[in-house]
Amino acid sequence: MNSSSQAKTIVPLVMTIIFMLLIIAPASESAITCGTVISTIRPCFSYLQGVGGKPPQTCCAGCKSLASATSSAADRQAACTCLKNASQNVKINAQLAQSLPKNCGISLSFPISNTVDCTKIN
Repeated sequence: MNSSSQAKTIVPLVMTIIFMLLIIAPASESAITCGTVISTIRPCFSYLQGVGGKPPQTCCAGCKSLASATSSAADRQAACTCLKNASQNVKINAQLAQSLPKNCGISLSFPISNTVDCTKIN
């Protein structure tokens, strides 16, 4: 086999292998953005500041959406960090923040608190 015919055989084989590796390679895990977290939970701000007695439906819908969007540890840690930073910048009632998931009838796998260590969230 001459070098020209070897190249004709090897190039398609290499391209096929590269293509297969790209297909079966796991997708990189990307964390939820802080902008998404804030926009999702924005309807809760007045409630968290102690303005209302019960969280509004739009707030609970946002919390449910956030719970669904944080399926990986990286997403939960990113959302936790974002909420922690937001709670330090916006004066919120810590008790209302901690009870928000329960008051909305959901389970959030991380607390809404400015004292939580978000790096320990799994």
